[in-house]
This record gives sequence, structure tokens and C-alpha cells, in this order.
Amino acid sequence: MLTTLRRTTSLAIGLAAASLAFAPSIHAQAQTLASDGFDSGGFGAGVVRFSGVNGQFAVFAGARGGWIINHTFILGGGFYGLANDISVIQDAPGRDFDFGYGGLELTYVYESDLLIHGTFSALIGGGSVTRLGFSDGVFVFEPSANAVVNITSYFRIAGGGGYRVVSGVDAFGLSNGDFSMVFGELVLKFGSF
Repeated sequence: MLTTLRRTTSLAIGLAAASLAFAPSIHAQAQTLASDGFDSGGFGAGVVRFSGVNGQFAVFAGARGGWIINHTFILGGGFYGLANDISVIQDAPGRDFDFGYGGLELTYVYESDLLIHGTFSALIGGGSVTRLGFSDGVFVFEPSANAVVNITSYFRIAGGGGYRVVSGVDAFGLSNGDFSMVFGELVLKFGSF
């Protein structure tokens, strides 16, 4: 009888230990991209950028927008165009060429619920340099970072900067180095964040 009791007790203790060991895996929910906790939103934004082109001060006007996934990742796009007069010959008056570009923007949002938080983005796309009706296609890659301030639940202001890498410029006496430049930006974002 005592031997049976010991075996039963040992078996019960063994089963209890086994159930405790496997309890986290039994009750843990698998992590997936789409689940009951999945949340998404979207936004549109006006953008002003300050940079240089061909050794001259340049202002770009643009827009961006995207799909916000779980307040953390943004899949979107952006388009930017030269807004002030830039000439091929430095210090020459007037504007004699245009430069515009755009593409896919991938963004990581860090701690979006904080009043001030950060974003880290990369644009991959293309554009063109146009002069006297002739165009030269270019490739553009832009890594950037911004500090974002939550003004209201649907409006945010961001400021920061990055670096524009341009390749493929080989016309009009211009080169990649005339367009590859550091930039600063101001972004007004409206949407469901």
C-alpha cells in the first residue's frame, strides 16, 4: 500500500511538473502579422525639403502617404519636385532645368504613442532631370530620420533630414554629385495613426 501511494504521489508530482513546464507553450499565442491584435491606419502629408542642387540652395515641395501597420511600419510612397530657380550655370539668373523624383518609402516608427517619437525611412525610386525639353532618367535612394510630435490624434508634425543619393546623371554638363546631397525637411501629417 505504501509503495502504491509513493508511486501515485510520484506520478502526480511528475504530471504537475510536466504540465507547468509545458504550460507557457500551451497557452502562448503564436505571433503573426495578421491576428486579432492587427491594427492599421493611413496618412497623407505635405513636405518641404531644403537641400542643394548643382552647388545652389534648393527647395523641394512634395507629398507622401502610406499604410500604417500596427503603429510601427509604414508602406508608402513619396514624390518631390524642385520648387525654386536653379540653373545649370551657377550664379546665372533664372531657372533652366527641372528635377523631380519619387518612389517607394519604407518607414519604421519608434514608440508612436509617445508625444515625441522617431521615424527611420528609406525611399527607393527614380526621377528625371529635364532641360529644354530633354530628360535624363536617374535612380534615387534616400535614407532619413525624423522626430515626430503628436499634435492631435489625427495631426502630427515631423522634422529631420537625410541624404539623397542620385545616380545616372550624365547630361547637360551635370553629374551625380550635383544632386547627391544632405537635406532637411518639415512634414505635416494628417491621418489615422
